[in-house]
Amino acid sequence: MNQKEFIYVLQNPQEVTANHTIDLKAITEEFPYFQSARALYLKGLKNKESFKYNQELKTTAAYTTDRSILFDFITSKEFLQNEISQYIKQNSANLKDIPVDAEDISVNRSVSIDDALKQQIKDTTGVLDPELFQPKIKRAEIANFKLDETELIEETPKNEILQEAPSPDTILKLGKPLQFDHNETHSFNEWLKLTRFKTIERETESQSEKVSDLATIEREKKFNLIEKFIIKNPKLKPEKTSIKNTNLAEEQMIQPESLMTETLARIYVEQKNYKKAIQSYNILILKYPEKSGFFADQIKAIKKLQEQNNK
Repeated sequence: MNQKEFIYVLQNPQEVTANHTIDLKAITEEFPYFQSARALYLKGLKNKESFKYNQELKTTAAYTTDRSILFDFITSKEFLQNEISQYIKQNSANLKDIPVDAEDISVNRSVSIDDALKQQIKDTTGVLDPELFQPKIKRAEIANFKLDETELIEETPKNEILQEAPSPDTILKLGKPLQFDHNETHSFNEWLKLTRFKTIERETESQSEKVSDLATIEREKKFNLIEKFIIKNPKLKPEKTSIKNTNLAEEQMIQPESLMTETLARIYVEQKNYKKAIQSYNILILKYPEKSGFFADQIKAIKKLQEQNNK
């Protein structure tokens, strides 16, 4: 990629292609603090729906001095333009598949149709004459009529193909790029905090026993130091001061319902924090009851994923 091409994609980020993405990757490796190149590389991964996008977004945030600018970029129309254009192309293709029958709407055709209707009315006049009809004689009902049950047996289609249910990974869109809305600054910041920690891994019984033994030894050491300090030093009398008790946390407390988003719930799933993910979707069910069916399916998929990981 030469300077002219780089300036072009910098001015038109929606034009980033797969070849540009490869070149931008090489630029970021050579110049890791080149923020513009990292942002364009991020756009290229988003266009391809690459599984590397989420990790690269975290890396780009680490190299960015002002993360609010990065957040504005990934929530801008230019960044999401590729998805919009793909949606339009998909709808255009579906419109072409709709069959359309040609119909003659000329004046001559309407006159010929009127003549045909008049002739049909004349032909049916005799049929509608009530004197031509005779009462139908009822036949005696046939006694002991039995229906052959073999006639009711329907043949099962041989070519019937059973569709497999989608896997939990497909339902939960694991590995797919996380898409943040412009109003989800809390979700973005929360995700950056969560990515500092490793994903939750299940420990074996032997590992958990070793950890508990080490914790017990450390606790005993601390208690011994405290006892020595109490023996060597006299008791200190605290000064009496009148302090007004005020709960500052209660005044500034924000309800979790107002901050919960679908993206944040997906983040918990990606981090394998299934308990928090289920809690998040339960909050979203109360927040958006019209989408309760979709959120319930997500919870089922998470529980199924839990069972698979615990095996």
